Amino acid sequence: MLWFRRDLRLADHPALLAAADGDGDVLACYVLDRRLVASAGARRLQYLYAALTELRAGLDGRLLIVEGDPGSEIPRIADAVGASSVHMSEEFTPFATRRDAQVREALGDVELVATGSPYLVAPGRVRKADGTAFKVFTPYFAAWRDHGWRPPAESSARSANWIDPAEVPGLRGVTSLPDMGADLDVPAGEAAARRQWQQFTRDGLKSYDERRNRPDVPGTSRMSAHLKFGSIHPRTLAADLGRGKGAQAYLRELAFRDFYASVLHEWPDSAWWNFNEAFNAIEVDQGRDAEQAFEAWKTGRTGFPIVDAGMRQLAATGFLHNRVRMVVASFLVKDLHLPWQWGARWFLEQLADGDLANNQHGWQWVAGSGTDAAPYFRVFNPALQGAKFDPSGAYVRRWVDELAGLPDDVDVHRLGADRPADYPEPIVDHKQERAEALRRYNALR
Repeated sequence: MLWFRRDLRLADHPALLAAADGDGDVLACYVLDRRLVASAGARRLQYLYAALTELRAGLDGRLLIVEGDPGSEIPRIADAVGASSVHMSEEFTPFATRRDAQVREALGDVELVATGSPYLVAPGRVRKADGTAFKVFTPYFAAWRDHGWRPPAESSARSANWIDPAEVPGLRGVTSLPDMGADLDVPAGEAAARRQWQQFTRDGLKSYDERRNRPDVPGTSRMSAHLKFGSIHPRTLAADLGRGKGAQAYLRELAFRDFYASVLHEWPDSAWWNFNEAFNAIEVDQGRDAEQAFEAWKTGRTGFPIVDAGMRQLAATGFLHNRVRMVVASFLVKDLHLPWQWGARWFLEQLADGDLANNQHGWQWVAGSGTDAAPYFRVFNPALQGAKFDPSGAYVRRWVDELAGLPDDVDVHRLGADRPADYPEPIVDHKQERAEALRRYNALR
């Protein structure tokens, strides 16, 4: 029996090969855990349902999808087909660790077998010489590269003899999945992931190191949602990377993904609490004014064009360029003096690629409270960031309707008298709020 989770693909799937390694047939299943469904935003669900629909088609309809608690559903399904073992790709978030322990106990004598993970190097594999976990990325990266990883697994739909769940008495699953009505700006599923990767390696990989920080040009791979749901494995990506600067810059980003997963696994409280506990004492704004500022930030009505463009892109597409993620996060934490957890929660609600480890520790990097934290005195200046990474203002003009019609010679990042009447004035003075942020951070020292 094969329990699909964050591995919604048939190629490069070690757990699939492990499940098929024997004389018996294999039942493929997926459990729509109501707890995860309730916590996922509409776009993550839209991607999930589309990817599951494609996966089911790739198995000629022989994917059982049920709703409920895996702690009861997986044992029930295993009993119905007389499974001797249940195979899965291992997960490492605090929730997944607890869930899998409950399923393992509920299965009793039926073995729960974990093979592979969503990462190039699974959490816990790369450690310091004294056996402790890394807290800093640079030495982790060196050890991670030295550790290495296996080549992609040779798996496909033909790797197993699949049981048709419709022929198993007592097994009835979800026949159709809902349409959440949410637009995705990248198609979901394994076939789309492979097409996107092929296009990027052909057209974008060579220049990735130079263009990845530019939200105004198509300089990134757009593979994040596919990696989140496992529609493609990072080993498949790594196998196509060469020695060029663009390829090595991309490999470093895959390492960051593994690093943050490792940190969350080792320190599960860092999902919502400051990794550096000294930051628990940071002064944050509260009350009605704070809530109004948060609302302006969420809706892209701060009066800072690069911030508003990012937040409107997020609302419209469920995606946000990584450089702009840092800019809007810095604005929330250091200009508006709001808790990073507010922004992290909003991102998880909105992002199609919302991943707990990447999201939370990315926010903590900006807030200064995490591993490899940005120096507390680094406060992104929205105008300077916009001018550097969106020099023509094309990104801002695309996402902020009020500024789209401004002449090309108008610097949209430094609006003065040419600020349109229907576009908000800045809700704060950046220079003053930077000084206030530094005061609050210095108070922690």
